[in-house]
Amino acid sequence: MVKYTNRVMTAIECCLKNEISWPNRLERTRIASVFAAGGFPRCIGLVDGTTIRLSQHPAEDGETYFDRKGDYSINAQIISDDRKRIIYFFIGMPGSCHDVTCLRQSSLWKRMHNQQQHLLFDRGQYLLGDSGYTSGERLVAPFRNAGDDKDKTDFNTCIAHVRIANEHCIGILKSRWHSLKEVQTQLKNRAENQYLVRWVRCYILLHNFLNRRRDDWTEADELIEVEVESEVQIPAPPTPPLDERAMIARGRRRRLEVQSECLAYMRNGNGH
Repeated sequence: MVKYTNRVMTAIECCLKNEISWPNRLERTRIASVFAAGGFPRCIGLVDGTTIRLSQHPAEDGETYFDRKGDYSINAQIISDDRKRIIYFFIGMPGSCHDVTCLRQSSLWKRMHNQQQHLLFDRGQYLLGDSGYTSGERLVAPFRNAGDDKDKTDFNTCIAHVRIANEHCIGILKSRWHSLKEVQTQLKNRAENQYLVRWVRCYILLHNFLNRRRDDWTEADELIEVEVESEVQIPAPPTPPLDERAMIARGRRRRLEVQSECLAYMRNGNGH
């Protein structure tokens, strides 16, 4: 059974390897034009975290996989576009880890904050996340304590309306492949964890393939200029952090800019 499973996964990876790709400049412009209807004309993707439940306690460091829902699980960071196509994922961190902690261990996060960011984002472009993330120059999250501030609550509502597409994407992925709702084998070592990540990656490749078959994309829609490989292994120990205070300050300024742009658009009679 294992041999045949490996053969199938190898075939999927070989035939569909280009199904997961970061959008090129033309495609980023198209995605942003769609999200503009919700008040975010420079958003090129939506990020959210989900967990993949494990039926058994992992053999190594099992307690770290115990999540806030009372299950053993691994964390999955999913970035999708307006068509519910997954353009990047990062899987393998224990389920107890916070979403922002997991995303910061990915290669994408590092590229978002170094000289390569201009290859992934055009000027002013960003991702939208939920309140589990911290706003930065390339990621905008809602206010965590909006209180009675109407501007903040209206902005948070706008983000929620747009971000629902990512939640639908994750829901469709898990509905198509029911085994993603709970993994029935025990993770005994690092190699088995890596095998699980590869297995999930195949499901994501199939998910994108099925989505593409149902819309009007053609082979002319080339989707990548600079390859951004999704993670398929347990991350190495974290690199020294960026200047946290400076990054938070830039993120707050960025969020205020996006908030102002969004509310001006929505209050001029556009959107919901």
